[in-house]
Amino acid sequence: MDAPTMLQLTRHGEHVVELTLDRPDAMNAISTAFSEQITAATAELARDASVRAVVLTSSHPRAFCVGADLKERNGFTDAQMMDHRLVSKLAYRGVLDLPVPAVAAVEGYALGGGMEIALSCDLIVAGAEATLALPEVGVGVIPGGGGTQLLTRRVGWSRAASMILTARRFTAEQGRELGVVDELVEAGSARERALELAGGIARNSPVAVRNAKKAMRLGMGTDLAAGLEIEDGCWRATAFSADRAEGVAAFAEKRTPQWPG
Repeated sequence: MDAPTMLQLTRHGEHVVELTLDRPDAMNAISTAFSEQITAATAELARDASVRAVVLTSSHPRAFCVGADLKERNGFTDAQMMDHRLVSKLAYRGVLDLPVPAVAAVEGYALGGGMEIALSCDLIVAGAEATLALPEVGVGVIPGGGGTQLLTRRVGWSRAASMILTARRFTAEQGRELGVVDELVEAGSARERALELAGGIARNSPVAVRNAKKAMRLGMGTDLAAGLEIEDGCWRATAFSADRAEGVAAFAEKRTPQWPG
């Protein structure tokens, strides 16, 4: 029997898609079946050339995602744990590898893998009552959905260590101070703000936005010289596109661009 649908895809206009985590009975805990659905959904979004921005939200008012489904994991053999690992890893990478900007709208708990889903996005908007944590070392594992790498790149070594090695929980305001949260908003309004940000992104050249994200992601782990070469390649892919011609023409004619994409 197929697993019940645990995701909702909603279009907002032509170019923004809201991907809603919808396993409310488990506060969106990430099971094997849920991981498979996230992987499939993000692959579908990555293939859709009309998508210019993605917003990740939750149907549960008190939880973005509480992380791994520990009830499912309880009693796993080592072989089952490895099988699950291979499946769940693809889900996190599916979010991280989206070619378009992704914005996480966090309300309530974003714990463990839930926080890693948010970290896999490009921007994180959090409601004032959100709670953030990477508590894995407290249950005998480490963040395995990209947390040790993404958080350290986002906020630096010592700030990441303060969250990962202590396993403690942080408020949304503390997350903003650490640099984990990009925008702190009134409780209950993270989704609205994230959709607003995505809409603004979607009005820009889709070719330019995709290539800017590509240059940033590929160049982040390299030295400056290599990063500048990556940037140059992405610049060339953009500068000789139909979007560049339309952008310049629209600017000269004082009109809104109609991006060929």
